[in-house]
Amino acid sequence: MIRLTRRIALLRVSSYDQGTGLTIACDSKSAIDAMNQEQNPGELGDSKEAVVNAEETRRKALACWYLTGATAGGKTRIGLELARLLDAEIISLDSMAIYRGMDIGTAKPSAEHQQRVPHHLIDIVDPVESFSVSQYLSRAVQAIDEIRGRGKQVLFVGGTALYLKALLRGLFDGPPADWDFREQIEQELAHVESAKLHERLQMVDPVSAHKLHPNDRRRIIRALEVYRSTGKPISHWQMEFDQATAPCQCKVFTIRHARDILHERIETRVDWMFEHGLVQEVESLLERWKTLGHTAAQAVGYREVAQYLGGEMEMDETIERVRVRTRRFARHQETWFRGMEECRMIDLAADYDESKTAQALLEIVASDGPGD
Repeated sequence: MIRLTRRIALLRVSSYDQGTGLTIACDSKSAIDAMNQEQNPGELGDSKEAVVNAEETRRKALACWYLTGATAGGKTRIGLELARLLDAEIISLDSMAIYRGMDIGTAKPSAEHQQRVPHHLIDIVDPVESFSVSQYLSRAVQAIDEIRGRGKQVLFVGGTALYLKALLRGLFDGPPADWDFREQIEQELAHVESAKLHERLQMVDPVSAHKLHPNDRRRIIRALEVYRSTGKPISHWQMEFDQATAPCQCKVFTIRHARDILHERIETRVDWMFEHGLVQEVESLLERWKTLGHTAAQAVGYREVAQYLGGEMEMDETIERVRVRTRRFARHQETWFRGMEECRMIDLAADYDESKTAQALLEIVASDGPGD
């Protein structure tokens, strides 16, 4: 039986004391002054042309189908059945499936699956390359146009929530990463607690500080980086791209399992990865590239296996760490999806059937009324 639930995330904005002495360095006084000025047209892609392009991207994206959910939840097989019923081609919604050579640890669709249904945005860059969300959007829109040009439906399948949000709501891409600044912050954090970094963010961007956990270093550093480069908080830019669409006006489905069942599926997935050559895959990647890029290195399992190959831990500990990190990643994904009003939650029984589930999704959309 499939049960639908709708979740709406509430945002609470906290205030802050402007009288404290905490500060953050900016590139110039003009950057600080910009906090009280309008954004210059054209800066950060905020021109009329960019707004028009963002609206066009969103319009195309909202006409597509989406199947999302936490890792190891069964999206691939349900997606294949749904694509068959829709006469659709699949666009990967996975930020790690884009990397060539990273197959086992990312659980990419098999060659047989890709023969059954054409897949897009898989194996498009090497693991030493960076690949931004804006680059993904550009490639995704191109794929949408090509698929629709063949008279097919478009189905996105994957669990990268940031990609999903960018497609459905638009994107503030922001300035490029400033690796020197990030390294400087990391060096500072070797001598002070993460809470100090969060206090710094609280002074320049209280909205982001309220949403981010003090230990979420990566996002805190990015928020400080954006303020340093633009003179405006990242929350200011993000609010311009945060308009949700009612669930009945889009086709976005998030599959869920009971927590104990999902953990069993994750354990089975991790065991399968190691049994089918994850260690050898990572070893081959490191032999060829010496190291992985900043984004690829974040893929669950790859960092742990690299540490194992470097003699930092035994195999049993490596496997357990991958299990723990995968469970943590799944919780993070579920939190993201619950916070997106567009997502309709599909709770699956332990013995669910892929074909019946896919058919049920068609019936749900049919009950919404006329649409694309």
